[in-house]
Amino acid sequence: MEIKNAQKQVDTWIKTHGVRYFNELTNMAQLTEEVGEVARIIARRYGEQSEKESDKNKDLGEELADVMFVVLCLANQTGVDLQDAFNKKLEIKTKRDHDRHHNNEKLH
Repeated sequence: MEIKNAQKQVDTWIKTHGVRYFNELTNMAQLTEEVGEVARIIARRYGEQSEKESDKNKDLGEELADVMFVVLCLANQTGVDLQDAFNKKLEIKTKRDHDRHHNNEKLH
């Protein structure tokens, strides 16, 4: 799915089920909360912290989708074409980082 289509789907969902977008500050707080949930799963499942019994059934994919949903909301309400922004970022990273990563001994 293209990001542009995902933005449209989120906008349609908000207008159909969500009444309206939360304001940008509320969505930023929501994003921080959702990223924290992803961090908790990663830290406990893949890091050195032990996983609590209550966290073992947490779905990482679902939590990542929550992050993506809020990012798409923020893009929509601030007028950002995230598809265009992502394409530009990928182009910048490709030009800037191609040789750098290939020459990084730590990655070999």
